[in-house]
Amino acid sequence: MDSRASTSSGAMRALSMELKNLQSQPVEGFTIDVNEDNMFLWSVGIYGPPKTLYQGGYFKATIRFPSNYPYQPPSMKFTTKVWHPNVYENGDLCISILHAPVDDPQSGELACERWNPTQSVRTILLSVISLLNEPNTSSPANVDASVMYRKWKEESNPEYEKIVKKQVEDSKKVAQSEGIQVPETIDEYCVKWAPPRDETDYGMLDEDCFYDDYQEDDQSDEEEDDCGASDYGDDDEDSGQGEN
Repeated sequence: MDSRASTSSGAMRALSMELKNLQSQPVEGFTIDVNEDNMFLWSVGIYGPPKTLYQGGYFKATIRFPSNYPYQPPSMKFTTKVWHPNVYENGDLCISILHAPVDDPQSGELACERWNPTQSVRTILLSVISLLNEPNTSSPANVDASVMYRKWKEESNPEYEKIVKKQVEDSKKVAQSEGIQVPETIDEYCVKWAPPRDETDYGMLDEDCFYDDYQEDDQSDEEEDDCGASDYGDDDEDSGQGEN
């Protein structure tokens, strides 16, 4: 077996383990569909988090994994239209956690914000939740969306909200056609599972959920600007940069 085949086989094992883990301990706000004939391409359905502009939305995306995963990051692309500062117009997601672990002082990213082999699909999905509600407008992928978002936040200009809500309504029609019941309340949105006592996976305990923790952490994220900031991603550290 050559080194390339060995690397690909290692990626297959890693992805199989991750899929099994996500099936037994799901991430709230997402559905995952994987054809085991092609483990390097995952289809994802993203539910808009309650109490955000995206509430009730159903946004589809794909995650493509390289043959040397997890040593190199996957890429993620929305196949549903998403108007967002950190999503390119072609749907590509631009977020620090998906950037290769290279030394690039020009990017403005710290090494700890980029991909490393300890990251996983779970951490990517949780970062996307944070990114939807807290974009990084300092180095956007979609400049027009970024400008519009700032005007909405700072001047209450309704244009950004109007576009997002139109996309949410369009996505609801897709969900309905596919028989998908989109959760719209926090109780419906939160997935309950009980991890072993020695594991603490993003606060998702049987009586709590990541969404609750995110709502609390979001209030303090702006005060954190070192490598020890929230693992869920905030608007300055785990969100996209200008180059993908």
